[in-house]
Amino acid sequence: MPIPRNFSSPVRLTAKERALAQIQRWIIEGTLEPGEKLIDSELAESLAVSRTPIREALQLLEIQGLVAMHPGKETRVTLIRKDDILHLYSTLASLHALAAETAASRVTAEQLELLSSLNVQFAAAIEGGQPYRAMELDEQFHGLIVEAADNPYVASFSSSLQVHIRRFKYVFLRQPVAGTRASVEEHSAIIAALEKRDGEAAGTMMKQNLIRPMNELYAVL
Repeated sequence: MPIPRNFSSPVRLTAKERALAQIQRWIIEGTLEPGEKLIDSELAESLAVSRTPIREALQLLEIQGLVAMHPGKETRVTLIRKDDILHLYSTLASLHALAAETAASRVTAEQLELLSSLNVQFAAAIEGGQPYRAMELDEQFHGLIVEAADNPYVASFSSSLQVHIRRFKYVFLRQPVAGTRASVEEHSAIIAALEKRDGEAAGTMMKQNLIRPMNELYAVL
């Protein structure tokens, strides 16, 4: 049979990359709880890989601040500290507000269309009780605005913060639908401001989109 010329080869992840992605997800969604001891042999068995990629993945997770390794002793999931919510969200809110303000004069029609599509999918994920999917879509929404702003420093610092914020965001997105529907409405308001090229309004609404869940999370944790 003829081999198709136009097709995308599947992305092949190494054992380390697969282990990193899965363990990170387990930590974010709470399957691996804060303070829980991690045993590389058990993780290797669960993920059907050798212990070497598990150890390599744990080293990367330690750099990200998601686990704490004590050579010769133990490795544990890092604890979630309530005050971290205030530090992480307020910093990201300022970065993303700047991104939205800047993006207002640069965003393309195609990007605006994609933002609307992502928000529709985000709303469906929330209604469908898929918090991890909703979190991914929310990050894609914010990430597209950061991309439109075309500021590599905002992108870099934002990426570092997102790793930790995901743990809190997952908790927030598991709240009742009434509490998270506001995020969908705020996204719509951000899109409307970007369509009008109103950087100030886009920045203000973006900041609210992060400060509101920060305050709500801080109140319930």
